[in-house]
Amino acid sequence: MNEDTLKGNWKQFTGKIKEQWGKLTDDDLDVAAGKRDQLLGRLQERHGLAKDAAEKELKDWEGRNPDFRYDR
Repeated sequence: MNEDTLKGNWKQFTGKIKEQWGKLTDDDLDVAAGKRDQLLGRLQERHGLAKDAAEKELKDWEGRNPDFRYDR
């Protein structure tokens, strides 16, 4: 999935993201709005994760949610 498609389907993914990372707020997800680097930053901030740990968690989650993947 490319980033434009991800942004278009972002609202569909926010529920799944909030299930995984409950400390993320609607405002956090609005700021991230399909931008992977923004989502990583919010994960680090809200969940107290190091950059590597946040990256690993997001990659693992993407593996379980293949529709969320986008071109890197």
